[in-house]
Parts: sequence; C-alpha cells; structure tokens
Amino acid sequence: MSLAPVTERDATDLWQLAERHLVRYSGAGAFSPELIESASGSFVTTVDGRRILDFTSGQMSAILGHSHPEIVRTVTAQIGRLDHLFSGMLSRPVIELAERLSATLPEPLRKVLLLTTGAEANEAAIRMAKLVTGKHEIVSFARSWHGMTYAAASATYSAGRRGYGPAAPGSLALPVPNAYRPDFITADGALDWQRQLDWGFGLVDAQSVGSLAACMIEPILSSGGIIDLPPGYLAALQQKCRERGMLLILDEAQTGLCRTGNWYAFQRDAVVPDILVLSKTLGAGLPLAALVTSPDIELAAHDREFLFFTTHVNDPLPAAVGDTVLRVLDEGTFDARAAERGAHLAAGLHKLAERHTVVGDVRGRGLLIGLELVLDRETKRSSDRLAALVTDRCRALGLHVNIVQLPGMGGVFRIAPPLTATEEELDLGLMILDQAIGDVVASGDLPV
Repeated sequence: MSLAPVTERDATDLWQLAERHLVRYSGAGAFSPELIESASGSFVTTVDGRRILDFTSGQMSAILGHSHPEIVRTVTAQIGRLDHLFSGMLSRPVIELAERLSATLPEPLRKVLLLTTGAEANEAAIRMAKLVTGKHEIVSFARSWHGMTYAAASATYSAGRRGYGPAAPGSLALPVPNAYRPDFITADGALDWQRQLDWGFGLVDAQSVGSLAACMIEPILSSGGIIDLPPGYLAALQQKCRERGMLLILDEAQTGLCRTGNWYAFQRDAVVPDILVLSKTLGAGLPLAALVTSPDIELAAHDREFLFFTTHVNDPLPAAVGDTVLRVLDEGTFDARAAERGAHLAAGLHKLAERHTVVGDVRGRGLLIGLELVLDRETKRSSDRLAALVTDRCRALGLHVNIVQLPGMGGVFRIAPPLTATEEELDLGLMILDQAIGDVVASGDLPV
C-alpha cells in the first residue's frame, strides 16, 4: 500500500475527501460548512482566509482563547520531555496539577483522578458512586447532557436515547426548573421550583427499587438550553440526596473554572458536592478531565478495589497543560473578569431584546449566556426555522454561534466566548447578532 503524497489541497478537494472518508456523528445535523485552517484568540480562520468570531470557545472549551501563548509554550516544552506513560506510573505534572486543582476547591474535595473527556470522567464518577454506596440508580435532569459513553449517555436525556438499545438499569429523570417556561407556578406566575422538586422526587421514589446511588446534574444546563438553577435549588436538591443516602455529583464541564464569575458555579449556592467532574475548560481545548472527591469517598472506593484503569489516565502532557490553565486563570483573576465581561455581554443582549421581539429570554451567568428566540413573546411559540436562519446569517456575517433545539423550547443560542475576549470583540459579536436577527426578520421568511 502506498500513501498519496502530502500536498496543499483547496477547499473543494478537502470537502470531497471529507465526504468520502469521515463518519458523521451529529445525529441529523451536518458538519459546519466552514473549513478551518487556523485559530488565534477569539477568532478562527477558514482555508480561504475568512476570520470568524468564535462565540462558543470551540466546543465550549477554549476558555483562554485559541493558541494561548502560555498553552503553546507548555505543550512545546512538555512534548519534548514527557508525554505519555504506563497508566500505573506517576509524574511531576500529574501531582502538581492535583495539588493546584485541590487548592482552588473547598474542603473536603482533595482527591483527584485525571482523565481525558467529560464523558469518561462522568463514567468514572458514576462507577465510583455505585461502588461506594452499593447501589445502582442514577438520577439526572430530563434535559441533561453528560456524555456519549454508556453510563454517561444513560444519564443524558436531551438527545441520543433512541436506537441504541437499553440504557443502564436505574436511570431516572428529574424535571428541569426552567423559569422561562415554568410547569409548577406560584400565585404570581413564577416558577415554583420547590413544589416541582418535591413532585420530581416523588416520581423518583415511586420508580426506585430502593437502590438510589447518586444524582448527577449540571449547575447550569448547557445543552438543555442554558437553564440556570434558581438560587436555593441546589441546596434543596442536596438535602433530597442526603435524605436518601445518595451522593451528589456535579458536572461542571462548562461552568467550572471561572466562566460563571466564580471559580465553580456551585460556589454561588454554598453547596459542596460529593464528587465534582471537570472537563472541557480544564484543558482549555485539549483533552483533559478530572474527577475530584473527598478522602473519605476515595478511601471507601479504594477499599472496595475501585477500578478505572484507562489508557490515558494521569497522562503527563495534558496534566502540564491543566496546571498552566489554572495558573493563568489565577494570575489573571479571570473569575472577576468573567463576571465583568459577562455583565457587559448580558447588557448588550438585553438591548437586543428591546429591539427585536423575537428575543424571548436572556439568561445565564458570567460568560455563559443563553438567548432564546420565539415567534411570539406572549405564547412563547418556538421555531426551529427561525433559529436556523439566524444561525446561518450570523455565520455569513462572521460570527459562530451554537443553537440548541429541543422539543417544547425555542432555539436557544449558547453564547460562551473565551474569557480572554475583549469588550470590543464582545461588541462585535453583539453587532453581528443584532444585524443577523434584523435581517432574518426583515426578510419575511418566518413561519406564520
């Protein structure tokens, strides 16, 4: 067999090769129509030289922007020194990252397991919870996304459940406390999240076979439509877990490490989980994830011979990157920066809502904000077509945004620019989004 020589190919050739050789993995969706050649800071550049403002930080991961010089420096140095080891060996970068990471967290979160992706880390968290509690049922939100591996996918309800056979036994769902579309309401029409939570756990208790191991949730549901848990909800949920002998697992893949204006989203509620899962932001775009738990839970798991021996557990190269990410975040006080930039971005989005009646809601925290589009503010009627048209127009104007389309919900833009984004870049994104919405509405090409 001979391989074709490496030559510069134009975009047309590359797309033909992609169609011939690549597996499609986005459900009914397709690949983004832009072919990316390079990226730097808040922008990606296509093969034909067009710069696109990245309002999703890659896959919600590149919190320090693309090709951050400190990350480039770390990767360059570490790859020439030590990249990968036998999984039972330890190295300096792994130990130093574990130390630095635990120092950012409250007691008793001090024990760290380093992995590659959020799905893998969630898999480890579920496996540990089942082993430690001796039980097997896992509760998660009905709009959740925790990954595509078996246990993580079984705890994922926003997509991908049909056609793959049985989910893990004991997978149970809780209703989502969506303040914009409340199902349980108070006398004044607001979300009655306490009554909803009580009702949800009533259903959990009715379905449980007496083996509730853990509840795994995101403090802000991202793929679920940027649903921020109401203040007080997380503490009440933790109490429900305590009453049933369940562990509380928080998946902060997208909310962890300063994005919400705190180092961790759970800090707003003064709640400390039994197990914390980090991923996307920890590697700032490189494959790195972590499970963090208490010494007591780690000891109980070890005494029961906890096994999660994977190929890239505790790899030194991504660990060195993670250590650099934490150092840069700390030295740059990026938690305060995200709060400040997030307030600026939210104010701009609220101004868009004043100008465009198709903007139904603006919600979120820090630099993780959702903007929901509707056809009618009174009825909150949604339209997949409206959201798709605005997304396409944004792309044409030079802005990449991601849209969440779920049943019973309007198209929700997940806006998560890098924490390094300047106010000028945020304003550019707001300007493009403003124009895109205006152009689509003016076109008259909306559903009746």
